[in-house]
Amino acid sequence: MMAAPTTITTTLHTPSSKLTRRGRTNTNTNKPINTADGDREVVKEKKMMSITSGGGVLRKASFMSWSMKDVVHVARYHRIPCVFAVGLLFFMAVEYTLRMIPAYSQPFDLGFLATKSLHNLLTSWPELNTLLAALNTVFVGMQTTYILWCWLIEGRPRATISALFMFTCRGILGYSTQLPLPQGFLGSGVDFPVGNVSFFLFFSGHVAGSVIASLDMRRMQRRELAWIFDMLNVLQVIRLLGTRGHYTIDLAVGVGAGILFDSLAGKYEDAKRKSLIATKEASLN
Repeated sequence: MMAAPTTITTTLHTPSSKLTRRGRTNTNTNKPINTADGDREVVKEKKMMSITSGGGVLRKASFMSWSMKDVVHVARYHRIPCVFAVGLLFFMAVEYTLRMIPAYSQPFDLGFLATKSLHNLLTSWPELNTLLAALNTVFVGMQTTYILWCWLIEGRPRATISALFMFTCRGILGYSTQLPLPQGFLGSGVDFPVGNVSFFLFFSGHVAGSVIASLDMRRMQRRELAWIFDMLNVLQVIRLLGTRGHYTIDLAVGVGAGILFDSLAGKYEDAKRKSLIATKEASLN
């Protein structure tokens, strides 16, 4: 009499099924275990898998393949970013060890210290202050004339759009945070804004407008005129510091604002140009 054939069944489990089964039984004793203990086992194994995969990512990280030759290459061919990296570390140390200016005191301004002699001269010689204010007003008029000329005469609105963007943003920021007028401010009846009227300190529209005009001149290959505007802008900065008409940060951000809004105006023009081309192509189709 033949014995009945024995059927052998093999069950394959994926790692996830193993983890699930551990929540029901203990693999060593085949005895049921607490569900909470099984959940902890699942979490523990998943963490181990995560650490293992994270180690693989770390081994593939870019810096793991760096050599001393690469470090020397960075120091030799990327000097400006290296200087900024040193500056970052330096000013981190300065920032965390510097005593802050108390609320009852005037702001500290390095530009005011650098122009102390000029400030004393203008204080004792009001006629010179009036003359410099008049010349500065003429320079502001030159900026305004050039920016409007580009649009109205040459048909290139980018500089005008940039100035509109810039002065609107300046108004928003200037109203949002109203800085105290610096001590020793030397106003003049021929200065722009005309007279000793109120004005926004942050940021300098004088400087930003000059930068916008200078960038447009360079685009049009008017480099000599651009250099003249840049030099007059530097003299304008020194005069504004000497008269305490702006803080140093107002003037520095004015330069950045001129560059930023000129770039945004260019992007605006490009977007409008592409939209116009797309509209024409759609109408032809």
